[in-house]
Amino acid sequence: MECLPGTASLIEELDKRLLVLLRDGRTLIGTLRSIDQFANLVLHKTIERIHVGQEYGDIPRGVFVVRGENVVLLGEIDPEKDLKIDLKKVSIDAILEAQREEQIAKQKEEKKMNKALLERGLQPHAEKVVEEFQ
Repeated sequence: MECLPGTASLIEELDKRLLVLLRDGRTLIGTLRSIDQFANLVLHKTIERIHVGQEYGDIPRGVFVVRGENVVLLGEIDPEKDLKIDLKKVSIDAILEAQREEQIAKQKEEKKMNKALLERGLQPHAEKVVEEFQ
């Protein structure tokens, strides 16, 4: 098989089920229907998968257009291995609530860290310090 340069190599992935990790941290799973020279993707029957600990939830998104510059990672999903995941599937509401709680816990931990840094005379990220004292 001849190796295609750049985004042309994605032609081999057309009509396959792919996992796409976006720059903002979201995970999409869908069937690749179209690509262009900028690696913009059109995914069909797309779901957004949210992981929290050992649980996950899938939010249906339908047809999804992804701008190429937002793609961090993409790869084909092996259907056999996809069925054997060791995670517990939960409802959309449950996973969104777990995600919100996880984000709140991370923010509290970050505030604690910034406070400890300030007490030691170190400067945490300026934007975060401004947020804390508003």
